[in-house]
Amino acid sequence: MSPLLALGASPRPIDRLPMMGQGGAPALLLRGRVLDYAALEAGVARLAGWLAGLAPEPGARIASWTAKGELACLMPLAAARAGLVHVPVNPLLRRAQVAHILADSGAMLLIATPARSDTLLPGDVPEGCALVAEADVLAGAETAPPLPPSSADPGALAAILYTSGSTGRPKGVMLSHANLWLGAQSVAHYLALTPADRVLAVLPLAFDYGQNQLLSTWYAGGSVAPLDYLTPRDVVKAVARYGITTLAAVPPLWVQLAETDWPAETAAHLRRLTNSGGALTPELSRALGRIFPAARIFAMYGLTEAFRSTFLDPALIATHPASMGKAIPHAEVLVLRPDGSVADEGEEGELVHCGPLVAQGYWRDATRTAERFRPAPTASAYGGMAVWSGDRVRRVDGLLYFAGRRDAMIKSAGNRISPSEVEEAALATGLVAEAVALGVPDARLGQAVHLVARAARGAGPAWEDLAGRLKAELPSFMQPTVIHWVAAMPLGANGKIDRAGLAAQIQTGLAA
Repeated sequence: MSPLLALGASPRPIDRLPMMGQGGAPALLLRGRVLDYAALEAGVARLAGWLAGLAPEPGARIASWTAKGELACLMPLAAARAGLVHVPVNPLLRRAQVAHILADSGAMLLIATPARSDTLLPGDVPEGCALVAEADVLAGAETAPPLPPSSADPGALAAILYTSGSTGRPKGVMLSHANLWLGAQSVAHYLALTPADRVLAVLPLAFDYGQNQLLSTWYAGGSVAPLDYLTPRDVVKAVARYGITTLAAVPPLWVQLAETDWPAETAAHLRRLTNSGGALTPELSRALGRIFPAARIFAMYGLTEAFRSTFLDPALIATHPASMGKAIPHAEVLVLRPDGSVADEGEEGELVHCGPLVAQGYWRDATRTAERFRPAPTASAYGGMAVWSGDRVRRVDGLLYFAGRRDAMIKSAGNRISPSEVEEAALATGLVAEAVALGVPDARLGQAVHLVARAARGAGPAWEDLAGRLKAELPSFMQPTVIHWVAAMPLGANGKIDRAGLAAQIQTGLAA
């Protein structure tokens, strides 16, 4: 029996989650207000009606850059119900990145809070893209004619999530209704979520797993409390306030939470901790186990192009802390040699994702799609398209272990950062003649961004202001932790900058 049949539900349009409209159980826990599942369905229906009235063309892209409140939580379902494609924008991005996403996606509408839209400059919002305030959308949806549940083809495009690649600007990963539905079903299944669970949505909703916090919880009939936190203490207070049972975070936040004082009665609420965006160290896993003795810890691995790939059974985290675990439901994970054959036990190979969670490719980018998305290898039980991750792994006794990355992608605090985007921003200041961005191992961030730069001729003392200039141009998670100034860049045998040599020099210097 296939994994899909074993779970007992084929994909549907994402706005038709099983519990939608099913009565008075709490679905969304907001400050001072609770939406039950009937109210959630009504809110989605009205918002979908408002969106359809403004954007009647099927498949039109609707971007949102809003606070993590009611509107942000309803948008993934409402846009899909209206036959539109949702483009959520990471709240940490700055105007240059937002302008790129709006132009690249061809968005006809940007819904934003005034605090964010006021940072945009003339020309950032392309011609043909309307800018609407979040408050105006909520007010308009109150009186909009509600739309019934969608009858869309599950294979139809439902969302575009923008993620950085190892080179170039962020690229839009295309997700279908089926991708989102099966991702929700898969996570709800292996986490064993129930209607009694309360999930604190800390991760940004523009991330694949951030959005899945909503969808998997609602698939299981549980409750979600969205939180835009400022400090780890805010998370502790929210766990106590809402009686949270499930918390997802990235390693840097787990480090901060492990260093925070947790009242025993608050820590006892948590039954399930899930990690993504980088590996948990054994020390951090043990610390979390001491603080939250009643919680099961789920270490997970994935990439936006395939949603989520593996999880480690919490029973194994003490004995196999370095393992990525096994494939999640609906995912097939193969370890392949360069010739496409399956690697032997213990042999290093490239991790390749197959199955219905694999995305539809990159939006309007056939070249980069062809580089990563190819017909599944003959060893695949699913067939169809597969995505080559660029990650090197080994399989030992049925468990996967990470060996390294094929590309130069920097993964810091759960964010995937394109080195070239940081380099381009440095060069654009005119203060720098050459720039190389590198990811350097860091206990708190996973990797810290280090920038190696050679000052431009004629820059004079102004080159010392590079850090300040970058703060105005790049989001906080892309900011270099350290800027190393050099008189000349080292070159390799091919005449190109020796990135590996630079990285080795930096790490040697840090270890000295």
